[in-house]
Amino acid sequence: MSHLLVIFIHGYSVSSIETYGELAPRLQQEAELRGVPVQAEDIYLARYISFNDQVRLEDLASALEAALADTIYPRYPKQRFVCITHSTGGPLVRTWHRTFFRSAETCPMSHLVMLAPANHGSALAQLGKSRVSRVKSWFNGVEPGQRVLDWLELGSRGSWRLNKSEIAESGPRAGKGIFYFVLTGQDIDRKFYDHINSYTGEPGSDGVVRVASANLNSSWLRIVQSSGDLKQLHIKEYENSDTVPLRILKGKSHSNEDMGIMRSVRNPVTDKKNADTLDAIMRCISVSTAAEYDSIRSAFEEETREVQLSSRLEKENRLTGDRYYIHDRHSMIIFRVRDSEGHVVQDYDLLLTSGARSDPDDLPPGFFRDRQCNCKDKTTLTYYLNYDIMNGCEAVVDSEGKIRRPQQPGARSLGITIIPRPDKGFVRYATASLKASADNFEKLLKPNATTLVEIVLQRLVSTEILRLTKLGEGKNDWRDAEPGDSFIT
Repeated sequence: MSHLLVIFIHGYSVSSIETYGELAPRLQQEAELRGVPVQAEDIYLARYISFNDQVRLEDLASALEAALADTIYPRYPKQRFVCITHSTGGPLVRTWHRTFFRSAETCPMSHLVMLAPANHGSALAQLGKSRVSRVKSWFNGVEPGQRVLDWLELGSRGSWRLNKSEIAESGPRAGKGIFYFVLTGQDIDRKFYDHINSYTGEPGSDGVVRVASANLNSSWLRIVQSSGDLKQLHIKEYENSDTVPLRILKGKSHSNEDMGIMRSVRNPVTDKKNADTLDAIMRCISVSTAAEYDSIRSAFEEETREVQLSSRLEKENRLTGDRYYIHDRHSMIIFRVRDSEGHVVQDYDLLLTSGARSDPDDLPPGFFRDRQCNCKDKTTLTYYLNYDIMNGCEAVVDSEGKIRRPQQPGARSLGITIIPRPDKGFVRYATASLKASADNFEKLLKPNATTLVEIVLQRLVSTEILRLTKLGEGKNDWRDAEPGDSFIT
């Protein structure tokens, strides 16, 4: 790499350039030390408006292209740029990429390095504008704009559309010289823990974004109710995304000066606290071939494994006594339910099952972490699960050899039972199950990752909604007609 052109794009509801901290000048120094020349005039810091209620993520993607056309393209007609984003900046740039360069053979961006990206949203987004603006680990008192906040809610139509399309239409970006990376933390800055909003201390997250939500290594399943046996669900389609290198950085939270993955970076190269962050970024932007991309993916995978093992048990010293936190790997499953005619099914109960009996009681204690129903799309549910408890794991032992949690046997099989409503009447649905199995476990649950699950139920329409009778026969009034058990096929 002979010359570096870098564009930084901040996160959501930011109103000050301070959000970038000293990352830009520090990166310039690191690049120079590694023989990659970069001038201050070749580093650009984006500023965008996301605290206006009318601004959507798609609007920001269009504005990004307009800004590039006005500033970057004329000055650097043959130079591709590296984009480093934080938080919502990640999905913003991905939206820009798919909107303007989805089918293009070349793209002006060569590398996208996402720091703590909210690729599948954030559990905090559901708190609402006024409450979420008080969460210091994210917004610092700036009230967010509603449309972007809607996108960030788990299971939103916008995030589903973007992530599903990248899975279903995935292609070898690396073959076109476009390289995506995800760098994120899983540590909590306890000073910013909000006792009212427990998501700020959620295991498997950086206090704002879950690792599973940041990770772009996602899967999609289409599960269909059998028309021949309404009690059964079957997996009809299953796809995995292209592999994107994921690196979890030790000791990093979402934001703020002490632990924030971007803002805590200090300019002097003697700042060893952030050496891993800068090293990971530089390794990302040094990749130039598909083979190098695959190599860094493998390296990041092993380094992430080591970080998660070494960070498994956190000890917090308190005046009232030490407190311990166990950092397990987690998984997210986002469910969306439709019927066979494409209509949404909003009212249903969804149970996870396990074991030979496909029974919810056979699931291990403590596996279930959180459940959210999307406020704008009531048919969408997000389940947050403790992967290590589901999968089984060794005992957690402290430095003195004391067992803080015994060995977990796990379940290693997973199924689904859905109880939809209405289950009576002229148009109804029937309860159906996907049998618990090890294969379904592997498809539905991935450590540190998100799975999108689309469930299609048979729409059962009674034949009694319209009948033909001969003139002079039958009832003159059918207000008391019963739906019966015969359905249109």
